Amino acid sequence: MFSRFRKPGSEGEGKPAHPRTATAAAPATGAPPAERSIDTAAGAQPANPVHRRPAPPPVPTTGTAPGAKPQQSEKDAKRKDRMQELKVELHKQLLENLNLSALEHASEADLKSEIAAISTEAMTSMSVALNAQERSSLFQELYDEVMGLGPLEPLLKDETISDILVNGPKQIFVERGGKLQMTDITFKDERHLLRIIDKIVSAVGRRVDESNPYVDARLADGSRFNAMVPPIAVDGSLVSIRKFKKDKLSIDELVRFGAFTEQMAAYLQAAVATRLNIIVSGGTGSGKTTTLNALSSFIDNSERILTIEDTAELQLQQVHVGRMESRPANVEGRGAVTQRDCLRNALRMRPDRIIVGETRGEEVIDMLQAMNTGHDGSMTTIHANSARDAVSRLENMVAMAGIEMPIKAVRAQIASAVNLIVQVSRLQDGSRRMVSITELTGMEGEVISMQEIFRYDRLGLAPDGKIIGRFTATGVRSHYSERFRQWGYDLPAEIYDPVLD
Repeated sequence: MFSRFRKPGSEGEGKPAHPRTATAAAPATGAPPAERSIDTAAGAQPANPVHRRPAPPPVPTTGTAPGAKPQQSEKDAKRKDRMQELKVELHKQLLENLNLSALEHASEADLKSEIAAISTEAMTSMSVALNAQERSSLFQELYDEVMGLGPLEPLLKDETISDILVNGPKQIFVERGGKLQMTDITFKDERHLLRIIDKIVSAVGRRVDESNPYVDARLADGSRFNAMVPPIAVDGSLVSIRKFKKDKLSIDELVRFGAFTEQMAAYLQAAVATRLNIIVSGGTGSGKTTTLNALSSFIDNSERILTIEDTAELQLQQVHVGRMESRPANVEGRGAVTQRDCLRNALRMRPDRIIVGETRGEEVIDMLQAMNTGHDGSMTTIHANSARDAVSRLENMVAMAGIEMPIKAVRAQIASAVNLIVQVSRLQDGSRRMVSITELTGMEGEVISMQEIFRYDRLGLAPDGKIIGRFTATGVRSHYSERFRQWGYDLPAEIYDPVLD
């Protein structure tokens, strides 16, 4: 069979079968080799070597004998291992036969057809028989190995999964609805996992090996990728992939999902539109980036926005957006571009607002100065457990920047620069809530004065494990009410009324 996707001279005709499988396939009598099912391909030969389809799995009944389940489970495990070995063998054959340079211009249908043809030829020469469902599944997995990320590909396509966590080649967890679940998907071995990691990082010009055992990168679809390999990862390479929805959640959708209330949304709209400087605070996976994306929807299209991130995750929908991404040092330790470098340069690019994906180091001092020098309405995120903790972290990061300032001067800078702290949290049932909205109102002596406007009260736990709680105002009128009114956002006084029992 001729194909433009095959290497010259690699056609199946006249090509000897793989030595290991050819020996096993040839009968001693000289008769034509009989096809074997996957159940016998790696085990003992049947008494009469005839073409067999695998028997369908037994239908479980209430009268199953004791010990049948473990036997069936063991049989399934062995079958899975044999399928894995077959897939590895076929993948080698594909790499030998396919013209990889021609694949860039091939359509998905043509490539799948070619993979099916080459694999069918190889299985015929290996005397392996599979039923239609097994063949279809195998061909899809081989396509994922050649063009995608192997076993991770179906997980990346699953819209219900938000995180993929790999603990070595035999353990893959996913997060669905805020809860972690273990999958039955595995890699063949550590080499297989390392090959997929290398495929990801090489596509973005990064590398990972013993001398540089960890890497942070971004997949083609925008998902955040982090990996750590041995010897730092003791029990096998560790991989985490944070997926992002292609369509970001709107304010209305977040209200409908119970992340916060309509009254809180109206307040936040006024805060963003009147150019208050906002920090979104929370723990890992609490929804900081999602909240920042949602808040950005209140920014007017006429404003010029510059975003600065370590890994580009923000999905702003405005017209005038400039995106920047920091860069690590190369192999020689040169060429690093930090968030602080990007932020300093952004100040010279006439931004109306600057949005920093996450403030975690010395760039904090430049961020505070930007907020204080005509770039009102800037936003960022920070890792902290409460609004007061967020302020403490800002103080610590200023100290980490190596700038010797009295603590009172640092706090005065923070109180002047930051107007609002939005605290988000992931609760024990996996739900994400905006648990607090707090305003910074100035200094009282050497202490930053703050007032909470809205909060989330936890009331108990339902029998199904869901958190019972409610959003309520604290009864404190916003410090920026007059500013809101002057900008045309005259919020009704009722939104500040607390919920009464």
